[in-house]
Amino acid sequence: MSAISLPGKIIAVHLNYRSRAAQRGRTPAQPSYFFKPSSSVAASGGELERPAGTELLAFEGEIALIIGRPTRRVAPEDGWAAVSGVTAANDFGLYDLRAADKGSNVRSKGGDGFTPLGPEVIPASAVAPDALRVRTWLNGELVQEGTTDDLIFPFGQLIADLSQLMTLEPGDVILTGTPAGSSVTQPGDVVEVEVDAPTAPGAPTSGRLVTRITEGTVAFGDFGTKPSVDDLQRAEAWGTPPEPAFALTDDLRARLASVATATLSSQLRKRGLDNVSIDGLTSTRPGTKVIGTARTLRFVPNREDLFASHGGGYNAQKRAFDSVGAGEVLVIEARGERGSGTVGDVLALRAQVNGAAGIVTDGGVRDLAVVAALDIPTYSAGPHPAVLGRKHVPWDTDLTISCGGATVQPGDVIVGDADGLLVIPPALVEEVVADAIAQEREEEFIAEMVAAGEKVDGLFPMNAAWKERYAAWLTQQ
Repeated sequence: MSAISLPGKIIAVHLNYRSRAAQRGRTPAQPSYFFKPSSSVAASGGELERPAGTELLAFEGEIALIIGRPTRRVAPEDGWAAVSGVTAANDFGLYDLRAADKGSNVRSKGGDGFTPLGPEVIPASAVAPDALRVRTWLNGELVQEGTTDDLIFPFGQLIADLSQLMTLEPGDVILTGTPAGSSVTQPGDVVEVEVDAPTAPGAPTSGRLVTRITEGTVAFGDFGTKPSVDDLQRAEAWGTPPEPAFALTDDLRARLASVATATLSSQLRKRGLDNVSIDGLTSTRPGTKVIGTARTLRFVPNREDLFASHGGGYNAQKRAFDSVGAGEVLVIEARGERGSGTVGDVLALRAQVNGAAGIVTDGGVRDLAVVAALDIPTYSAGPHPAVLGRKHVPWDTDLTISCGGATVQPGDVIVGDADGLLVIPPALVEEVVADAIAQEREEEFIAEMVAAGEKVDGLFPMNAAWKERYAAWLTQQ
């Protein structure tokens, strides 16, 4: 990794992620661009002023390409060779000045500090251009995530297109577009952007590019077009959030609570899902049922240099426990390694205060007596007194993980009781719980018949004759 020099020119792509294009309702046939001044560059950790009298300062987390050699008229397949490194960028824009710019973005995108870059540069030689990821957090909540396999125009095409007309010089920066999720910041907000390559050796990262938003005090003068907004600008600045495909409503929670995990498991098995149980864990509150949507946290095996870079400060573990919300279950991948704690009393208390429905880790738990005394159920592989760093590095949040032999994705429905824990795909929850309730009704009838002295042959499962008797029984309930 290396330092970032002040670029001679900054070229930004208007629209380049399919997710963003879907959000905007248009997909460009070819890339288009605008310039940003080098005076807009800022370093990580700085403050950005939202100008007085404005309301729509929006963030856009992006992957920034840094040109490493003079480049003119290259083919798309040779474009990546011109890149010396990549880093994180935040392409801030002030929607209040879009009308004044009439499409040029000079004022709306060119303000001082409107292009934070950094903090570190990932060498292009260390990553593949189609294996990069950009993520943005607003006040600790993940709000943008995009990977380069979602690009409309690959990096090589952008460089080839631009180099047809101009020489790209060493140090020039190309901002490659933002995924869906861009929105508006308020004074006091903290915006963070990170670019990484999670599948590359060593999982190189730019680190978190941090910008704090402040309130400006100097009003615009009368010698130029003043800021103005309308409903269209507000809608585009705030973004149109996608309709949730699934919601764990109070009614659905109540229906899930009414059936046993054993019954839910049998219904999942009927649908071909045998590998949806989180195994080998015990609960601090086995009599309490856990129902919630999954948030995820991943630990990797401890390596001293990685713990030094990722283990301290506001690391992934602390971010996960701070951001887990009401009704959610924090599920932790610890690789079944119980030789150190992955959660202790303070963090478990934090999850409880946030209203989380439960904590699930296939690693160890510290301060077990205190954690067990909390109201929040915590499933773990057992107690251990050692701190996290003995075996683990807190690495990442809100991604697909493995826990107790099961794959868990953010948003999966977690249901746990004394029998164990299940992972239910959201798309199947409604039908699974409906059939589970029906199954338990049948089993209630079967148990009643067995208690009355009936043999199980033909009754369990029911043959045609018993199904007729069951139908009659239902009408009397």
